This record gives sequence, structure tokens and C-alpha cells, in this order.
Amino acid sequence: MFGIIQNKRGGKNIKSQNIKIMQKTSKQLERHFKGVANHHRIDILLLIKSNRGITLDKISRKLRCNIKTISEHTRRLVQAGLVNKKYFGNSVKHSLTPYGEKFFDFIKLFSNS
Repeated sequence: MFGIIQNKRGGKNIKSQNIKIMQKTSKQLERHFKGVANHHRIDILLLIKSNRGITLDKISRKLRCNIKTISEHTRRLVQAGLVNKKYFGNSVKHSLTPYGEKFFDFIKLFSNS
């Protein structure tokens, strides 16, 4: 989906400069919102933000939750495009994607209001 903005000053079109702005579709937004639609996933997102590169085992220990449960929830966060996985030997390190960062900001803003 693209929107067009024209550069205008004082009602006169100075230079016909068109800028394309990409907007997410409702289906893409739904994928991101479903990604954080669980309290475990919100906790994981917040934990990854404060501990970049954290492993699944550490997430499981810090949240005191079964590793299989945490594994499924991190998989869903990755599928939603909010978390990145990087493989280092036998371990997997997690970090937030740019959209994960935006959702972190949204959660903080929403939880403080």
C-alpha cells in the first residue's frame, strides 16, 4: 500500500516532489499483534529488550517457566517478525527486530498510561 505526499508551500506546488510512504496492511498488523497477544510473549519481549543475546535456557530460568513453553512462545515471536534468532554453536541468541523495538515502546507507553 502506498500513499503519495506532495511538497506544497502556501498553496503553491513548488516542486512536484512525490514521496512514497509504505504502510502495513491490516493482515501484516494482525500478525504483529497476535505475536504479543500472550502474557508469556510480552514477558519474553521485555526480557529480550533488557538482555540482548539472551538464550532460551536463560529466558526459561529468569521467567521460571518450562523451556518447551518458552521455546514455543519465542518461535511465535520470531514468526510474528518481532524477535531475531542467531545460532552460535549449540546455543541460540535472541534479539528484537526493529518492529520488536517498536512494540516494546508501545507496551511501555501503554502500560504507563
